[in-house]
Amino acid sequence: MRKIVRLMKNWQFIGPEGNTTAVDLPHTWNAIDGQDGGNDYWRGTCVYRTSFAAPAFEEVSQQVWLQFEGVNASAKVILNGTEVCVHDGGYSTFRANITTLLREENILTVEVDNTVNDHVYPQKADFTFYGGIYRDVSLLVVHKDHIALGHYGDTGVKVTPTLCKDHTADIRVETRLEGEGTVRVTLNDAEGNTVAAAEGKDVTMTLAHPHLWDGVKDPYLYTCVVELEQGGEVVDTVSTRVGVRSFRVDPKKGFFLNGRSYPLHGVSRHQDRKGLGNAISREMHDEDMTLIRELGANTIRLAHYQHDQYFYDLCDEYGMVVWAEIPYISEHLPNGRQNTIDQMEELIYQNYNHPCIVCWGVSNEITISTKDKADMLDNHHMLNDLCHKMDPTRLTTLACYAMCGPFNPVAHITDLVSWNLYLGWYVPGLFLNDLWLNFFHLVYPNRALGFSEYGAEGMPNLHSEHPRRGDHTEEYQAKYHEYMLRCFDRHPWMWSTHVWNMFDFAADARDQGGEPGMNHKGLVTFDRKTKKDSFYLYKAWWSDEAFVHICSKRFTDRTASEIEVKVYSNQKTVALFADGQKIAEQTGEHVFPFKVPLNGEVKLQAVAGECIDTASFRKVDTPNPGYKLVKTKSKSANWV
Repeated sequence: MRKIVRLMKNWQFIGPEGNTTAVDLPHTWNAIDGQDGGNDYWRGTCVYRTSFAAPAFEEVSQQVWLQFEGVNASAKVILNGTEVCVHDGGYSTFRANITTLLREENILTVEVDNTVNDHVYPQKADFTFYGGIYRDVSLLVVHKDHIALGHYGDTGVKVTPTLCKDHTADIRVETRLEGEGTVRVTLNDAEGNTVAAAEGKDVTMTLAHPHLWDGVKDPYLYTCVVELEQGGEVVDTVSTRVGVRSFRVDPKKGFFLNGRSYPLHGVSRHQDRKGLGNAISREMHDEDMTLIRELGANTIRLAHYQHDQYFYDLCDEYGMVVWAEIPYISEHLPNGRQNTIDQMEELIYQNYNHPCIVCWGVSNEITISTKDKADMLDNHHMLNDLCHKMDPTRLTTLACYAMCGPFNPVAHITDLVSWNLYLGWYVPGLFLNDLWLNFFHLVYPNRALGFSEYGAEGMPNLHSEHPRRGDHTEEYQAKYHEYMLRCFDRHPWMWSTHVWNMFDFAADARDQGGEPGMNHKGLVTFDRKTKKDSFYLYKAWWSDEAFVHICSKRFTDRTASEIEVKVYSNQKTVALFADGQKIAEQTGEHVFPFKVPLNGEVKLQAVAGECIDTASFRKVDTPNPGYKLVKTKSKSANWV
């Protein structure tokens, strides 16, 4: 049976200056300089080295494999002076059989490279490309005959559930072997009871009454256990979870899950943290999912690369519908075509079994600076065909930038299309969002359309009584999102909407909002400690969890004698009290604006059913200068 030995401790790191320091994994060398602005974080080759004793194994009957779950961006792996493998692509799993190279004591060296180049994606994008070994490294001890480990970093087991017209479900299980033996397949329900079983490398089992994976309300999962037997003895086992569901997209009615309308409203997510870069823990993944669930989202765009397997597992468990994609982004590199193929193959093979995933993202904003448009289009057709060949059960999509107009041929290659539009932020006119959606739907009524990115920068420390585009205030961000949510209500036929972004994230080329190196479009701050007002706006729209929230709490000092206080809630009636006296009560939806006289300091209490929230405001003679963004000279106002 398999044995896992993690190699996470006691590494030597030879960094950019040639100095050697002791580190534990996960690790990145850009945790600080990749977040401080200036577009000057160090990109190059660094070396990781560790020693380890050979794990206990039978040389005749067992093998030892070395597994990396994420090394950004290119890796050369050397064991005891012999090159084991190379890998280009910073976000996927790769492995190598090291059995014959093992000694009693071993030296493992990994040369990691995030240098600017013309063949490994990403090279240009609005986020930091952290260099390092930032996910787990393990030794896998397995029987010499085993379920395959050397195929694109996948599990060796491919499960395809199909919901049939008679309400049964066919579960096809394909097993790839390295060696010989008898394959036995068992399907267990969530309670551990066996509901189907079969024997063979390619089998189909039928469930008479399948319990469906049904989104956030009921994300039911089966477990498929594949065993390899020799002479009646189990020599290897792989388990994978299975969700039975169907989905489709109607360009005039939106997304359907298991035969019913299921509007997709959610967020995009990056995988980094303040002071850590992308070297984050499972507890941090859990925290992200907890916040996304609190918001009431039912879909996540996992941008712009393959995320940690643990997070896909969480999406399975909590019923999140997922858009998964490769980092083919911003600029087509003629020398990078093979890398797009490699990363797409790894993405699909490694994530095929996740029921949460409904579409493969081919590219993002690829027209921003692409010069060779013919080669780019050809590459897109090739990737689209590859996705359909590898996985005919899912759809393909891509995200177009505003400058990629609705008539651009790149927007009509994949099954679905979405746009990254920041109308009302980068350009004036929130109303343009309605015009654009109406125009596209009029011209292409049979083309499924979504919003893959939309948002506005919002700083919790910046405020204004008269918020306007570009001021980076918490108030304008909320005003922007109020409009967008109402806009989407007016266009229910959209196949999906994804807020950019759930969390602030590092983009070292940026210098905006008074905090360089950050993209502040998140609904939650980079450290996950502050939920901006916009967070509660979406919670009011999407969540069933009763709550009430007074906006602009951090905007304490006011110069006006009467102020508007907005309250967000998913309850139908909200009452506002000032110093214990009821000011007014309103019945409505989501947003409740109140006029509040201000003379001195006032303590407010918002009440909606059993939910209560409080805030304090005070009248001052002069505006608090800390609330206004101070314009400074900078190398860049935006990453492009």
